[in-house]
Amino acid sequence: MNGADGGVGTSHPWLASYPANVDWHAKIPAKPLYALLDEAVARFADRPCVDFLDKRFSYREIGEMANRAAKGLVKLGVRRGTKVGLFLPNCPYSVIFYFGILKAGGTVVNFNPLYAERELIHQIQDSDTEFMVTLDVKALCDKLLPLMAKTGLKKVIVCPMAAILPFPKNILFPIAKRKEIARLPDGARTVFYEEIVANDGAIAPADIDPEADIALLQYTGGTTGVPKGAMLTHANAVANAVQLRLWAPGLGAQPEKILGVLPLFHVFAMTVVMTHGLLLGAEMILLPRYELRQLLKTIEKKKPTVFVGVPTLYAAINNAKETQGTNLRSLKYCISGGAPLPLEVKHRFEELSGCVLVEGYGLSETAPVATCNPFLGENREGSIGLPLPGTIVEIVAIDGSDRVLPPGERGEVCIRGPQVMKGYWKKPEESAKALKGGRFHSGDIGYIDAEGYIYIVDRLKEMILCGGYNVYPRNVEEAIYMHPAVAECAVIGVADPYRGQTVKAFVVLREGQSLTKDALCEFLKDKLSPIEMPKQIEFRASLPKTAIGKILKKALVAEEEAKAPAAA
Repeated sequence: MNGADGGVGTSHPWLASYPANVDWHAKIPAKPLYALLDEAVARFADRPCVDFLDKRFSYREIGEMANRAAKGLVKLGVRRGTKVGLFLPNCPYSVIFYFGILKAGGTVVNFNPLYAERELIHQIQDSDTEFMVTLDVKALCDKLLPLMAKTGLKKVIVCPMAAILPFPKNILFPIAKRKEIARLPDGARTVFYEEIVANDGAIAPADIDPEADIALLQYTGGTTGVPKGAMLTHANAVANAVQLRLWAPGLGAQPEKILGVLPLFHVFAMTVVMTHGLLLGAEMILLPRYELRQLLKTIEKKKPTVFVGVPTLYAAINNAKETQGTNLRSLKYCISGGAPLPLEVKHRFEELSGCVLVEGYGLSETAPVATCNPFLGENREGSIGLPLPGTIVEIVAIDGSDRVLPPGERGEVCIRGPQVMKGYWKKPEESAKALKGGRFHSGDIGYIDAEGYIYIVDRLKEMILCGGYNVYPRNVEEAIYMHPAVAECAVIGVADPYRGQTVKAFVVLREGQSLTKDALCEFLKDKLSPIEMPKQIEFRASLPKTAIGKILKKALVAEEEAKAPAAA
């Protein structure tokens, strides 16, 4: 699917609002994903590519290591279509093996190291992953290695943490952190990084069909239902990186630095930080985990120009005492995704940084970015922006008719474009349903205004039905976030014997603040209708979150459902 407008481009309302320096009709190339690294090495060989805890690797070094990894993987048995998993935090190995796997002809399967055993077993078995790459860190190996006896994993490639640390940390780490280093069992099922890269790196990259061959199986976040493997082709992943490059033409005039604190195993960071970063020739400053003080110190010390986050991350920066003494002014381009961005969070971060924070929208199935507010042009508040180049967004009726609705009417957000997945791995029926009519059906409810700006009202599955009325949690959350004492909130529907469902809000207060249910309801009186007003409010110290910091409403719903039998 190439995203062309088929001669009816003038009917797209967003074209009149498109930034003057961005061409919606721009040609999006289809080529092997590994070409992005090869081209970046050719153009930016001596530039820093990765900065990991103060050790820097040039583009030439990363390219050479990826080639050697590819040749070693082929020797190990990786062929066209072989599934190879990455079980890694953000680190140089994440980039090296991502492209090494692709050059060997394999398919990347990103794994979340924080997943529980049953989740990992499901994903390994479902994806047919044969090989896995990880670090020689006890927390990772102790979780992963026992799964070899329970799954079809053939070998685990173990990479040394010490080798990617700067001097003298590389010397001190095995001594000071010896309790954190894994004790690896003898046997043929583990392979060391040194063995994989013990070659000259002379390899002819696999001959692949960009439009047909799967570059990666990207499992959906699992915030609702069982995670599914979105089949993203080489062309899908390349397209989204190129679309982002087109969307911010001002980037790249000077060497850029992209701060990567979101995990690269998540599709948002994988694309916006890594593959998009390669097109820019940017330096990727990779942090292995989120720790607020380290994040703020890194911004002050290394002065990144691009930052990618989720709303809870921006909210944490806004609310931290340490932020007051931190200079955030190096930031030029900041993007929020993964969840709705509350306006209060956006405004506060912009005050602190002097940087325009734009909200984008996407899903694993769209590689992931489908829309974004313009960096240059009108940044419309509350909107997820305009479709990226070559992308068509349509609002379709949810009555089963598949009618495309006119501007202003609410329906399901559907997407066409070169970044839209091939389908779900091993799930032909779900693939057909998701791609019905040649569009990807997002499961989100929204509308397009007369100027082509798109608004998400809520998740179709999260919509609350109160006595026949539709209540959209996002609208309630936006109102709650207006209260100055509120740091985070989440709204769900809970069972109600009279209305069927009623509104429940979970609220986390800012440090040192206090608030009662009655006081919050009084504050919300002129902001919500009576049917939207939360009937239940629970104050908490924290909310459950995914690895990228997205509030996990599924866990809150499960908690409420577990209470139901006891209450009955």
